Amino acid sequence: MTVKKVLLAKPRGFCAGVERAIEVVNLALELFEGPIYVRKEIVHNKHVIDHFEAKGVIFVEELDQVPGGATVIFSAHGVSPAVRREAAAKNLKVVDATCPLVTKVHLEAVRFAREARSIILIGHQGHEEVEGTMGEAPDHVQLVGTEQEAEAVQVPDPDRVAVITQTTLGVDDAQRIIDVLKRRFPKLVTPPSHDICYATQNRQTAVQRLAERAQLVLVLGSDNSSNSRRLREVAEDAGARAYLIDDASQIDPAWLDGVECVAVTAGASAPEYLVEEVIDHFRALGASDVEELEVIRERVTFVAPPELARAMAERETGR
Repeated sequence: MTVKKVLLAKPRGFCAGVERAIEVVNLALELFEGPIYVRKEIVHNKHVIDHFEAKGVIFVEELDQVPGGATVIFSAHGVSPAVRREAAAKNLKVVDATCPLVTKVHLEAVRFAREARSIILIGHQGHEEVEGTMGEAPDHVQLVGTEQEAEAVQVPDPDRVAVITQTTLGVDDAQRIIDVLKRRFPKLVTPPSHDICYATQNRQTAVQRLAERAQLVLVLGSDNSSNSRRLREVAEDAGARAYLIDDASQIDPAWLDGVECVAVTAGASAPEYLVEEVIDHFRALGASDVEELEVIRERVTFVAPPELARAMAERETGR
């Protein structure tokens, strides 16, 4: 064992959208009579899901698993209008934890569809965020996930094409696909501001900087977390060996052979205590130098959904 230094990425871990989603579940447990249902995983992290299941939260894949009239939370990844209609038909009490940055992409899809544009959504097939966004304008949206698919996609009118993206993509990967689309469709319309979320971009920038100084990068995050997987890829592209782990128990001692400096970061849905456990792991093995490298300072916060704000106000006035 030769690890002497641990570099910590900053920013890392929870973004404002994840903090908001987790707070939504905590408040719903306080304010509403249970059981509380959540459609899909509230955020893509095994430890977060296990924590809420222990508190009695019931996670379901679809609303047909939720009894009529119950309280259901929509996850941070957003849902399609069809899911909202199904919830209304079942008289469900809905609390919407959709990240505001995902909502922004939904609204762009609606606007571009109203303008009768073909919409190309850059994203990953089967991801919940992608399914929700495509549901806003299913007759207008085509999904593209690679440069090859961008070269092949066909539209009725090449002069009326718009592009939107999943919020958790790799920044460089998305830009390469957009460059292909701009070449093919010179009048391509893009949103007024980048769809890839600030936290995704910032965490990728930070891990890129750390990967230049470390031989090994450990990314805390679950395998179904898109932004966590991108962090591992960005670290590898920067020249470091990188692994995605759920927690310190998954660190393989063989990874550490000949490694003096390890960098640690966490995906936007990974709790900070998991980072602290990794630091403790390396300190127990003799690493004495822990340095936090702040690349970008984040100040973004989001307010609670109106459903919860109303419930909290009613609770205060009812006292």
